[in-house]
Amino acid sequence: MHLEIACDESGSEGEKLIGGQTDVFAHAGVRLSTEAAKGCLAELRRRIRSPAVEYKANHLLRTKHRLVLEWFLGPQGPVHGRASVYLVDKKLLLAAKLRDLLGREVSPDQELLAAFNDVLRTRNRRDPAAGSFFAMVDDTEELRAKTAELRSAKVLDPLVPAILRALEYWSENGDPVFLVHDEQPSLKDERLAEIVSSPRLGGLRFVDSRTDPRVQVADFLVGVARRIAEDDLNGNGDAILTGLLEPYIDTASLWN
Repeated sequence: MHLEIACDESGSEGEKLIGGQTDVFAHAGVRLSTEAAKGCLAELRRRIRSPAVEYKANHLLRTKHRLVLEWFLGPQGPVHGRASVYLVDKKLLLAAKLRDLLGREVSPDQELLAAFNDVLRTRNRRDPAAGSFFAMVDDTEELRAKTAELRSAKVLDPLVPAILRALEYWSENGDPVFLVHDEQPSLKDERLAEIVSSPRLGGLRFVDSRTDPRVQVADFLVGVARRIAEDDLNGNGDAILTGLLEPYIDTASLWN
């Protein structure tokens, strides 16, 4: 009997790590049976009592449902000890890639990071962004060649590394893992092949989250996790919620 893990993400904006809608990327994996997930969703609906047809993480994040959120994440909740969340501070990820490229520590200067993000995202070598970036660093042919390699490799999008990390996390006993993942249209060609080639993968199925209660639970978890983490990152954190989230955070997260 293989291990099935339901997954979803929040905050994915591809390679755009600066100036987007979110500062944090989150990916969650949940180990629940279909029946347990159905029970979790039924209990959430009973506690929230919203007439909405589809419940999402923002229902849990409303002030009036604070106690429901604390129950959901807490030690008596339905996902405690059965889930993991991989967090990425997008700015930290970008700074790490820039440090690797330059071979030295770099100041997390917003303008420099934005220019670096632009030059890796553009597919046009003549794009003005390239000139902006190279004007800020040591402009050499070697650096331009290395930058072109990074651009081709598309190293900024955290989604594939997050899925590979989920496989690593959940297969610690050596058994391959079957992933049931929310639909991800961006995962195709080489990016999908990288996931499928992992020896830790026992199978992969993409589903509409509305059709699988386990993925719906993962959607709840990843949505509230990203918001809690982002509030904490931006100095608006809630100590209680941050503490409740802590047991879920994968130690491999790119997170302070």
